[in-house]
Amino acid sequence: MKKILFVAVQCTWGFFQTLLGFLVFLTVHDCPRSTYRGAIDTHWNSRSGMSLGLFIFTPGEEVPNAHKVRVHEYGHCVQSLVLGPLYLIVGLISLGWARIPFFVRLRREKKIPYTACFVESWASRWGQWATGEEAIWN
Repeated sequence: MKKILFVAVQCTWGFFQTLLGFLVFLTVHDCPRSTYRGAIDTHWNSRSGMSLGLFIFTPGEEVPNAHKVRVHEYGHCVQSLVLGPLYLIVGLISLGWARIPFFVRLRREKKIPYTACFVESWASRWGQWATGEEAIWN
């Protein structure tokens, strides 16, 4: 029942991010997939993860800390459940923190953990809370 509710809320209240996630899902059609606590988890060829509504994209199990990344990305799913369309703001902040060269350089040079950004620590915290498993914190 919880999984049905999870999917229903992600497809209605989280419609926009789930639609974007579905479009990404279609572009990585050759990657292995599984479900994780109701989310559709695609194991793509990246060491990082991404979460868009019902869809999470995580590294394969051969990558160190892949499961911790999965828990973190699931935390973003929880953010999507709570925030609905406002989650797109979280997504933009997360994308900027992950990809803007200034922030990438700042994290590398000052050895700042990825979860120093409030939306990322929030995702790890909520992922741990929702799953009872350890999330990534660096």
